[in-house]
Amino acid sequence: MRRFLLAAVMAGMAASAQAADMPDFLRGTLPASSAPTRNWDGWYAGGQVDESWANTNYSRTVVSQTNDLFRNTTLQGPASELNVLGKVNGQSSGFGAFVGRNFQFDDVVLGVEANYTYLSSLATSTSASLGPIQVAEPGLILPAGDTAVDGVTLNGRAALRVKDEMTFRGRAGWATGDFMPYMFGGLAVGRMDVSSTVSSSVIRTINDAGGGSTSFPLPQFGLTSTIGKSNAFVVGWTAGLGLEYMLWGNVFLRGEWEYIQFVSVQNTAVSENSVRAGLGYKF
Repeated sequence: MRRFLLAAVMAGMAASAQAADMPDFLRGTLPASSAPTRNWDGWYAGGQVDESWANTNYSRTVVSQTNDLFRNTTLQGPASELNVLGKVNGQSSGFGAFVGRNFQFDDVVLGVEANYTYLSSLATSTSASLGPIQVAEPGLILPAGDTAVDGVTLNGRAALRVKDEMTFRGRAGWATGDFMPYMFGGLAVGRMDVSSTVSSSVIRTINDAGGGSTSFPLPQFGLTSTIGKSNAFVVGWTAGLGLEYMLWGNVFLRGEWEYIQFVSVQNTAVSENSVRAGLGYKF
C-alpha cells in the first residue's frame, strides 16, 4: 500500500510538472496565472487629462457660398469645383470626466460609458486665394470670330474650433489579474464654432478675330459672403482601445487612444485623435 501511495504521489507530481511546461492552449482548465482576477463589475467614475489632434478638411467649405455668388450663371458650376482651401491640423490639451457601468461574465467585461472632454484650444484656421481661373463664355452675342473668357478669382478664409465633446460608448474588455484591456465604440457629440468668408472678382476678356483683346471687370461679381455658426452641436462616431489597471482597493488607472469622426458642419469635415490618462474608482 505504501508503495502504491508513493507511486501515486510521484505520478501526480510528474503530471503537475508536465502540465506546468505545457503551452496555455493545452492546459485545459489550469489557471494561466496564480494572481486572482479582479472584480470589475459595477458602477465606476473618474477624471482624465488628454492630448488631442484634429484634422480639419476645408476643401468644400465655401462651395455653398460660391453657389450663391454665381447662382444661375455659367460660372456657378466651375466655381463649385474649385478647392479654394485645404486641410489643416490642430492640437490641444484637455481634461474631463467619465462614468459607466460594467457587467462581468467570468473574464469577459461588457459595459456602457459616458465620457466628457473639455478642449482648451483645439482650433484651426486657413486662408487662401485661387485664380484667375479662365472660364469660357459661349453664350454671349459677339461679332463673328470673337470669343469671351471670364477670369474668376476667389479669396477665402475659414476657422473651426472644437470646444468640448461627449461620447456614449459600448465597451468590451478582458479581465486578467489586475489588468483589463478593452475596446469601445459608439456615438460622439461635439460643440463647435465654425465660420467662413469668400469673396469673388471676375475679369472678362474679349478676344477679337484680329488677335486683339479687351479686358474689364464685372462689378456684379465683386461680392463677399460670410457665414458662421456658434455652439453648433455636431454628431459623429467614435472608436478606440484602452487599458485599465487596478492600483489598490477599487482605485484604477486608465490609458486609452480614441478616434472621432464628425459629420460635416457647414461643408467642413473634422476628425480627431486623442490619447488620455485617467484615474477612476469602482463603486
